[in-house]
Amino acid sequence: MATQTKQSSALTSPGYLVPFITVTALFFIFGFITNLNMALVPHLKKIFTLPYAWAMLAESAFFLAYFVFSAPTSKLIETIGYKKTMVVSLFIQVVGCLLFIPAAKMVSFPLFLTAVFIVGAGVTALQTSANPYVSILGPDTSSSIRLNLAQAFNSIGGTIAPIVAGAYILKDLAPDATQMQVADTVRIPYILIAAALLLLGLALAFMHLPHIEQTQAFRPGKEGDPILSRSIWSYKHTVLGAIGIFLYVGVEVGLASIAVNYFSSQGISSAKTASYLVSLYWGGALIGRLLGAGIMTKVKAGKLLGIFGLTAAILIAISMFTSGSVAIGTLVLCGFFNSVMFPNIFTLGIAGLGPMTSKGSGLIMTAVVGGAIVPLAIGALADKVGIQYSFVIPVICYLYIAYYGFAGHKPTRTVTS
Repeated sequence: MATQTKQSSALTSPGYLVPFITVTALFFIFGFITNLNMALVPHLKKIFTLPYAWAMLAESAFFLAYFVFSAPTSKLIETIGYKKTMVVSLFIQVVGCLLFIPAAKMVSFPLFLTAVFIVGAGVTALQTSANPYVSILGPDTSSSIRLNLAQAFNSIGGTIAPIVAGAYILKDLAPDATQMQVADTVRIPYILIAAALLLLGLALAFMHLPHIEQTQAFRPGKEGDPILSRSIWSYKHTVLGAIGIFLYVGVEVGLASIAVNYFSSQGISSAKTASYLVSLYWGGALIGRLLGAGIMTKVKAGKLLGIFGLTAAILIAISMFTSGSVAIGTLVLCGFFNSVMFPNIFTLGIAGLGPMTSKGSGLIMTAVVGGAIVPLAIGALADKVGIQYSFVIPVICYLYIAYYGFAGHKPTRTVTS
């Protein structure tokens, strides 16, 4: 028992603390950009007078990129390594951000979606490379703790993004503002983001990060081992983990994307105020991740995931059948219980994969496409039965996540079996 505690307390392997801090900073980037993109849902709904389902296409375009680019990114990592993949991902995001300029000038919905998709492609590459890189910078026993700490920076970015969106994108314009004036509010924020990403990409390109050959570091044998020909689909806990990520990302994004409109239906008249409430939702995730890293030194990752999933399901059920501050507060609280879901599902899903880890990571990151599908389903159901009753979808998602935490994550097969 003492040995296990000692292993768990080692956050990184010797010499990897600075690389861990450096890559963790990148988690701020995709947290900020992902959540800023969510502000486009009510913004596009206002510009083009769209129903919820169509407005949710902004999320669908972003997370569709995960489905398209996760597997190719895994191949890119094997070809050029983690560091260069991260640099490439930042430059892709620069291109996507700059596309918002003509999209706003032309007031073009298809061009907005194209810009969102390209930004999503860059974030996909960054996530697919950064998550496993953080996981393997130290002992397996502390991988969930490392990823929770890194994801805390994701939450910091996510918490700041709605505040920026409320101040610059969702600001209350004059009632007679033209369609072009409303669309133009995205231009300055995305120009500044593009400049910051360009500088960060150049800095990272010249920074020293250890070159880690994941498939070599974890391989129990040599090149040509029969194990490398196995299908990742034969690992049940990984497949179930991918489903968990699909539902988790979908429900987290779906709730955040529709939250501004939902809060408005519960008596919050200002879009800016509603966006600040969304920042509290993401702030809860930040607090949860900081606390979660400590809690997981005493509570197993699976058990904690199960408890948080079940609690979130109960909170959303309460929000469905209440109104006003209770309905708003229970949704905001879900941010806290979302906190440990991604890092725990991810690390539990790739546990015991050894040389199959890159394949497992690719499969799980492909499942982030749930952020494209689940919000669309929530939006379509909201158009038919109202926002509150559409929350039956999040309840189902959280119940599955609870199942994965309590039972579904247990491996039935490892690289040695």
